Amino acid sequence: MAKDKIINEKSLEFLEKYLNNPSPTGYEWEGQKIWMDYIKPYVDEFITDTYGTAVAVINPEAKYKVVIEGHSDEISWYVNYVTDDGLLYVIRNGGSDHQIAPSKWVDIHTKNGIVKGVFGWPAIHTRDKAKEESPKLDNIFIDIGAKDKEEVEKMGVHVGCVITYPDQFHILNKDKFVCRALDNRMGGFMIAEVARLLKENKKELPFGLYVTNSVQEEIGLRGAEMITQTIKPNVAIVTDVCHDTTTPMINKKTEGETKIGAGPVISYAPAVQNKLRERILETAEANEIPFQRNASSRYTGTDTDAFAYSNGGVASALISLPLRYMHTTVETVHKDDVENVIRLIYQTLLNIKDGETFSYFD
Repeated sequence: MAKDKIINEKSLEFLEKYLNNPSPTGYEWEGQKIWMDYIKPYVDEFITDTYGTAVAVINPEAKYKVVIEGHSDEISWYVNYVTDDGLLYVIRNGGSDHQIAPSKWVDIHTKNGIVKGVFGWPAIHTRDKAKEESPKLDNIFIDIGAKDKEEVEKMGVHVGCVITYPDQFHILNKDKFVCRALDNRMGGFMIAEVARLLKENKKELPFGLYVTNSVQEEIGLRGAEMITQTIKPNVAIVTDVCHDTTTPMINKKTEGETKIGAGPVISYAPAVQNKLRERILETAEANEIPFQRNASSRYTGTDTDAFAYSNGGVASALISLPLRYMHTTVETVHKDDVENVIRLIYQTLLNIKDGETFSYFD
């Protein structure tokens, strides 16, 4: 299995459908339904919570519980202010990048359905080159073609409507996946593929596996914070994305060196339990899975932190997928890395024993 192709036609079809569906923070449920429908044949039961986190469970009767986790939300905007002449000003819902906004199409989600709009920007001919303004949160705006505030309201748009980008999934040069929201619906895809492989290869784990697709990571790890209290796991292996620092304008001296195509990235951080991380590294080496290393400072900034510091402490580790152009509409990952993250999680699960504490004092 270590060298075999993993992503097949059916899983690629699921990935495209899953990515193209909008799942902004706080509004993830339609994407979760797509995810649950795909993974259903490979698991025993589901757990869901009030805010939309979905957990697919294998062997739910087992007392020892292992989580593999990704998060399902994507960055977006909220309508914050409507001008008298019908233009919309916005605030962030997650880490949306104001600099990429001008000239982008947007979907505004209303009770009446999607209303299309564009982030407008003054033409180059009209700007003062001596003191040219760059895009900022207080000067970007959306035009939905309305003549005034009253027409905006008639179209069903109001303060609080959530706004997403409509950019769709593409494959670049045969082996690069490109889309908005690869951060981190790729995580949901990869953990679902792990569940599929366990089922298809007839692997029986000696513990309960909780395949967890959390919500609201982009605004502070909130979904993981909630669901870990419900599951109360013994071990958590989290997957998220990290930066390809070989792209222009990134300082490798401060950000480290990780790149797409070179394998999963295994993190070193206070929240990462050292013995669990070493088990993952040993698994990668034993199965000839390429990997990279990354060091964080005080925290990983991922759901790893939420799991690690919950329930009196949960042995947690982070396996990241290197990605280019994070928080843009053209996030890019390498197919080989996607398959190798899946392999690494799968093989690590086969290398965990029932009841392991990963204690430093055993």
